[in-house]
Amino acid sequence: MALPCNTLLPGDSATVMDSLPEGSVDLIFADPPYNLQLSGDLTRPTGARVEGVDNAWDKFVDYAAYDAFTRRWLTAARRVLKSDGTLWVMGSYHNIFRLGATLQDLGFWLLNDVVWRKTNPMPNFRGRRFTNAHETLIWAAKNESSRYYFNYDTARSLNEDLQMRSDWLLPLCTGAERLKDPAGKKAHPTQKPEALLHRVLATTTRPGDVVLDPFFGTGTTGAVAKRLGRRWIGIEQEEAYIKYATKRIENVEPLDPALAHAPAKREEPRVPFGALVEAGLLPPGTVLTDARARHRARVAADGTLHSNTLRGSIHKVGAAVMGAPSCNGWTFWHYREGGGRPRPIDALRTQVRAQMRLA
Repeated sequence: MALPCNTLLPGDSATVMDSLPEGSVDLIFADPPYNLQLSGDLTRPTGARVEGVDNAWDKFVDYAAYDAFTRRWLTAARRVLKSDGTLWVMGSYHNIFRLGATLQDLGFWLLNDVVWRKTNPMPNFRGRRFTNAHETLIWAAKNESSRYYFNYDTARSLNEDLQMRSDWLLPLCTGAERLKDPAGKKAHPTQKPEALLHRVLATTTRPGDVVLDPFFGTGTTGAVAKRLGRRWIGIEQEEAYIKYATKRIENVEPLDPALAHAPAKREEPRVPFGALVEAGLLPPGTVLTDARARHRARVAADGTLHSNTLRGSIHKVGAAVMGAPSCNGWTFWHYREGGGRPRPIDALRTQVRAQMRLA
């Protein structure tokens, strides 16, 4: 069976996944039923009814039934994942611990648990518990030896060039993004914000990767995947949600590929310092300095640096002049172009890489 990419498949999640080719999916994002176990209506202090999750798809007889459901769909999900694929699954305190235990029982390797802290959570109207202001996402590889993908540089860029932490402060899905039915009510009780999926897909997938959502709902995963140039597969059994998702995704315009993805530095082709010398970008004899011109070194024809009695790679000489155990020579050493301000030699490496992509 050919992989039905960019398609919404109707039916039960596990059954449909069983029909897909084994080892064909790069990433699965799952927002399964939470088994909220609500009894009776939840009302505001004014007496108004709170729109909660009371749908049939979130009702299970007991924990054993929910655990059997979870094991069934996670088993099917693991089969369709590639050997280096990963799975994201999210939930609340009602179900996330049971999901985590089943993931480990099935052989998944847990990478992170991420707390989505909501900027605008629903208040606790009864005043008998703390306000539930977060949900938890588990990120797991197919197994311990999986060479999973993570774009660390994109994660930093999304977080003002700081290392991204595992607590994410994002708002609930509201405003124009929230889909409504003709009566003005929520089309889906637990529609997730696109910002959440953007962060997941931008940091843990590449363009062209296949992203599967086995509980597609109104299509948030598909909408974000299409915009970012990822292929997607959705599975949904509720006819009303299928209609909303189909119309929603049809209206999404993909981004220019250059804007949708920035390769991680680890993905970039390797450029040795000697390549800059050979290309004439830093001819032998060029003087390099640190950013404040406290240390000097000259470029040799063999791609090494000379600084007084020191001779070696850009990293080795940089570490020696600083008296440090290590040094990133690409950012430490600077050159001057036409008498201008010093620039890191990494700028020249970026230039060479750009030429390599065009070749």
